[in-house]
Amino acid sequence: MSRLESFLRRLTAQRNGLNWAASQISGVSGDALELGLGSGRSYDHMRATISKRRIWVIDRALDCHPSCTPPAADFLEGDAEDMLCRLAGQNVKLAVAHYDFGIGVKDLDISEATALSPFIARVMAPDGVLLSSQPLVGFNRVEGPANISPDRYWFYRN
Repeated sequence: MSRLESFLRRLTAQRNGLNWAASQISGVSGDALELGLGSGRSYDHMRATISKRRIWVIDRALDCHPSCTPPAADFLEGDAEDMLCRLAGQNVKLAVAHYDFGIGVKDLDISEATALSPFIARVMAPDGVLLSSQPLVGFNRVEGPANISPDRYWFYRN
């Protein structure tokens, strides 16, 4: 598969996954979290599909498209582990979280997701939904949208 095809497959999985997650959290209390802002595309989609919830954003740097800049109070810049601890210290609970960290080196990306999983667990609400571009540990894996390959995106309930 070409890198372009892989990129399109990833973006389609993100959109379909975020739409699915939004449909799964109607009875779950809590905020939303975007882990990895990047250019802001998936954050922007979350604003459209999960508009009634506060959407926290964690990334090492704010470098997104100007139209996708989160409010300063909702953007946590720095190391993800530290920022997740900060949210936990504020007793923030999440109904939905989207994990989209990665540099494109599979072993390193999986290692980071594994290391961050316990910190994500601390802020997830009971029955909260996670979708992730990397496998996470310590959560109940669930079947996501039928049109997303199980090896492309991972879906979990807390």
